[in-house]
Amino acid sequence: MNGSILGNRVIRTEDPELLTAGGRYVADLGLTDVVHAVFVRSIDAHARILSIDTSEAVTAPGVVAVLTAAELGVEPHHGFVPVGPAFAHTPLASEVVRYVGEPVAMVLASSFAEAVDAAEAVIVETEPLEVVVDPESSFTAGRIFEGVEHNLALSVVDPESDVLAGADRVIRGRYVNQRVAAAPMEPNSCAAVPAGHPDGDPERLVFHAANQMPHGLQAALAKALGRSRSDVRVITPHVGGGFGAKAGLCHENTAVAAAAELLGRAVTWTETRSENMVALVHSRAQVQYCELGVKEDGTFTGLRARVVGDAGAYPNVGAMLPAGTKRMSHGTYTFPAIRFDVAVGITNTTPTGAYRGAGRPEAAALLERLVDQAAIELDMDPLEIRRKNFLTPDRFPFTTLTGVTYDSGDYAATMDHAAGLAGYTELRAEQARRREAGDRIQLGIGVASYVEVTSGGGGKEFGAVEIHADGSATMRAGTSAHGQGHQTSYAMLVSEQTGIPVDRIRLVQSDTDLVPRGGGTGGSRSLQLAGSAVREATEQVVVSARELAAELLEANVDDIVVDTEHGTVGVAGVPAKAMTWSALATEAETREVTLAAQIDFEQADGTFPFGTHISVVEVDLDTGRVEMLRHVGIDDAGTVINELIFEGQQQGGIAQGVAQALYEEVVFDDAGNPITANFMDYGVPSAAEFSSFEAGHTVTPTPLNPLGAKGIGEAATIGSTPAIQNAVIDAVSHLGIRHIDMPCTPRRVWEAVAAAEAGSPPEPWREPPAIFDLLVERARDSGDDGSDAGDAAADAAESI
Repeated sequence: MNGSILGNRVIRTEDPELLTAGGRYVADLGLTDVVHAVFVRSIDAHARILSIDTSEAVTAPGVVAVLTAAELGVEPHHGFVPVGPAFAHTPLASEVVRYVGEPVAMVLASSFAEAVDAAEAVIVETEPLEVVVDPESSFTAGRIFEGVEHNLALSVVDPESDVLAGADRVIRGRYVNQRVAAAPMEPNSCAAVPAGHPDGDPERLVFHAANQMPHGLQAALAKALGRSRSDVRVITPHVGGGFGAKAGLCHENTAVAAAAELLGRAVTWTETRSENMVALVHSRAQVQYCELGVKEDGTFTGLRARVVGDAGAYPNVGAMLPAGTKRMSHGTYTFPAIRFDVAVGITNTTPTGAYRGAGRPEAAALLERLVDQAAIELDMDPLEIRRKNFLTPDRFPFTTLTGVTYDSGDYAATMDHAAGLAGYTELRAEQARRREAGDRIQLGIGVASYVEVTSGGGGKEFGAVEIHADGSATMRAGTSAHGQGHQTSYAMLVSEQTGIPVDRIRLVQSDTDLVPRGGGTGGSRSLQLAGSAVREATEQVVVSARELAAELLEANVDDIVVDTEHGTVGVAGVPAKAMTWSALATEAETREVTLAAQIDFEQADGTFPFGTHISVVEVDLDTGRVEMLRHVGIDDAGTVINELIFEGQQQGGIAQGVAQALYEEVVFDDAGNPITANFMDYGVPSAAEFSSFEAGHTVTPTPLNPLGAKGIGEAATIGSTPAIQNAVIDAVSHLGIRHIDMPCTPRRVWEAVAAAEAGSPPEPWREPPAIFDLLVERARDSGDDGSDAGDAAADAAESI
């Protein structure tokens, strides 16, 4: 360990509770006088509701009530982020269902099993309507919402210009960034306790939820129920994974809360896994038409992109993520010009939302696919073409063509580090040997360099510290950890200045009564905002402690120092008279003061982590099977507070990147039926499918906060996904293959190899849908390119 606790591998103090019976989730609350909610969900992707017969269900054993939209009495409202007034809807569908899994009725019973049995007795009679599953087809299909032309949830077009005019050649690709499910270990879950209930509050609704942003949920739920914010208390217990999908208000939350108030009883609800796969928001879901202008020497001359997004049935934050993709499309490179248009379609599928990275992985994926494709077509090494076009360190802070300002960066440093660790030169030599020998097991080396934004647009966060008479300390923060290691990381910042052991410092969070305000956890914002708030609150506590010690020891405050090795405060050079924190806090109490401080730290702008990932795979040309051999990830998120936690985020991020690149995909049939609605059909990999991950980092601090820290929570997913995909394609590129869509399953790889060996490698490009020409024409005629809406959408996307 170095002289400071910061930067070291401090074991997480929150883990024993999470790994033993001490952890408590919504399903563990043990509420009294509780009823269990089960939702009757639509089996139609798009249909008009003719009738809902609940007569048999209401008489079933244990049933307390069966509610439809009329009985629940909740007005239409938005979920996490409003996109447009047309898309507000009631928690239970009343007239039209728009995706398989949409709630239609709600059964409340004394036990979960009784609620499930009764739900099966509810009969919903419907009239089928036209079903649209493909977002590219949605623009010419019948309207899903009255008054919404072309089923267009959101669109942004850049001014007309030929950004490819100066190119010697143009690299073109159509890339599908497939729809995926967050699939958290704990499904969505909540419990509502009405006013006057013995487990609640005499005058207010108490709402427990598996959620990432309790204060945001409090505001949204209160608004949906027609209450003031002070009428609702939100408590988030332990949460078994969120990844962005548990951010904000879902309509089941509103239904559970309204039902509790209607019945005057506590109501609890936890999804089944199959429910979770159709009801919790999906993500990614983009089709990207990309063109890169290049000179023969590999210099980039311009980027042209047209991206189709899929909002699902009820446009929410997922509809905004392609605008975030556009905002990060400048990437790590020098571009003279960028033109990027977005069209987000509405479909009869599960609504889309945020998932680890939320728009930024899609930007890195399209860029890194284009760059690798350009390297193949120009016969350049992937490292060489990147190095030739990287933004150099002397250009920071750098304002991109898409309007964001990168704070700091050294992109070549992470690439050189990754290449050295991977043994890149030796890998290329082995690849050449196998190709020369005609081996049927080919080696692929994939490279991806990325930059992303964390705490987009900056932001404000609450932090507080108090030292107690027993010498321990309590921190409060407006973030809401669900496995990230906040308690340990924040405690290290307190310990660094006080010497109080990390295991004697406790974090209070995720309760709107105990923490007055907060932005929750999302967008990799927590350490840089709440960590900085805790650090500065600790500084204020130390100032107060030094002043008190000076008075008690009859010394000049300038002579008072904190001995962090021994955890004492005293006169410099006189350790025998130094006071412990316990003694100081006890003295403070006798004077009716506390050693405490709270602040709201504000950061002026977002920070921009970056890195390079190199993945090594083997591809069996006869079966299409892909085997991971190695994965090297070098990420730079500024100052590292705890190496162990930093690496944990890298490892988890890489795992989710591998999962998307090779295994995961949500699929619907033409009638809108989900055919990947459980873990038998949806390919979540286990540790057995992964190689070992070699994670490292460089350090390029940000000037925007006192820690110099950027976010690491999503970075490794953003870098790993295209690196793995590029590795698979690299392994077969000598056959003339230029692109294979994710997930790179054995079937997809085998089909591409078979076609290439038959003389017809798959074509990587086709023309974009006509909606983009229509949008350009509309913008030309009206003068409105949708940029204001696009900026607002990108701002929302960056906050997740």
